[in-house]
This record gives sequence, C-alpha cells and structure tokens, in this order.
Amino acid sequence: MSGNGSRPPKFPLGLDKVTPTKRTSASAATLRPQRPLQEAAAEAQRRSAPTGVGLDSAGVRARMVTRLRADGLRCEPVLEALGRVPRHLFVDSALVVQAYEDTSLPIGLGQTISKPSVVGRMIELMYASPAVRARGHLGRVLEIGTGCGYQAALLSELSTRVVSIERLKPLHDKARDLLAPLRRDNLRLVYGDGRLGHAPAAPYDCIIAAAGGDDLPQAWLDQLAIGGRLVAPMLAGRGQVLMVVDRHESDWVRHVHEAVHFVPLKSGVA
Repeated sequence: MSGNGSRPPKFPLGLDKVTPTKRTSASAATLRPQRPLQEAAAEAQRRSAPTGVGLDSAGVRARMVTRLRADGLRCEPVLEALGRVPRHLFVDSALVVQAYEDTSLPIGLGQTISKPSVVGRMIELMYASPAVRARGHLGRVLEIGTGCGYQAALLSELSTRVVSIERLKPLHDKARDLLAPLRRDNLRLVYGDGRLGHAPAAPYDCIIAAAGGDDLPQAWLDQLAIGGRLVAPMLAGRGQVLMVVDRHESDWVRHVHEAVHFVPLKSGVA
C-alpha cells in the first residue's frame, strides 16, 4: 500500500506494556532471629540486588542469543550486537536477575525496557531493507523513545550515527548516565518531543519508534531519506502491529507485521 507522491500517508500508530513477572522478593525471606538485624538486612539486599556477579560473562548473553535464535530471530548482525551489549547495566538492581530473560521490565515513569525479542525483531526488520543489506549497516538512525538507553546502545553497534530522542527528562538523564561508560561516540541523546523527530540531523536512513499512537507523525516521514525504512508499532484495527514504512522516490509503502503491545506516543516534554 502506498501514499501519493505529494502528500505522505497518515497511518494509525504505538514502550512495551509491562507484563508482570512472578518474582520472589528477598524481603519476604525468613530472617533468622538470632542474627543481628543489620547483618540479615545486608544479606537480603545482596540476594535481591546482585551487583553483576556472573552477568558480566559473555556466556550469559550468549545463552540469551541462543534462545532468541531458537525462537526465530535470524539476523546475525543483530544477534551479535545482542551478544555484546550488557543488558543488565540498563536494568534496575532489584530486577537485574531477570536482565537476560525475554521479558520487559519497568524502568520508572510508566516506561519499560522492551523484551530482547521485540528489540531484536524491530532492528531485524530494518536490516531487511534492500538499502541496508547493500550497505551492510543501518547508516544514520533516529530512535524515538530512548528509555533507559539499551536499544540505543544496540543501534550504535550497527549504525554509523544514532540520534535518540526522549521526552521525559529523568529518563533522558538516566540513559545518559548509563550509556556514558560505554563511550559510544556515534550516539547522540536529545531531550525533546519525539513526535517532531530531530530535523537538524535529518535525513535518516532508518527510523525506529519505541512508542506510537493513532497517527504517524508527518515529521518522521519528512525526515526519512529516500530509500530509508521506518519501523514502528501502529494501531491497526483493534490492536497494534509492527508497521514497516519504506520511502521511495515518489511514495511511501507500508507493510504490516506481527502484533505488539506498546504504550502510546505522547506530545511535548516532561
């Protein structure tokens, strides 16, 4: 399906909805009464908030990659990036034991770090673009919705330049702090309204959105380069799907993919 050459089409459009996961709280564990309370509390904290023991191992990430491959993710560059980026660094300490499970986790302010399978699938869809296959990398990328910065870190592994925009100042600041130790020179974080994109660095070879609403912002279409590809969750019928939009010389062509569940894209900054 395509729009006309003079007016880009407006499509109905959607961070992952948090799926509660069953977790045993260390605070609920029985504390032996004969032990000093301070010592017992310290042990409970160590149990509930591991500090990376074992999680820094490449083997832990490799096992996650093996599971994702078995579940259908096939793009090797994406799988390799997932194997390199330490997801546990982007997860709150109380949830770090779930960092390499295929689950979304809360990061505050009603937002989540998306499932590795969802992140991988969206980037895989960008890699399936003929232009990306010809280049061998994503090129210049605009990410809408930085969140905690995990997806931005993955994109920076696969792109020449990444601009990631976040409307929530506390999340923008959090992502900046979490990404700083990784020293990603090709990654720029912007605090601003994602619906407006980021025109100063346009055009982009790829645009990926971690949120969406009822329409596809005109700014995104305008900032997508000819030959570029946009991947975003969009409203279609009674649910959301992953929508791929390719820009050609005279029109925009969209393709519908699997169902997803993201929270809505909002205007403005906060």
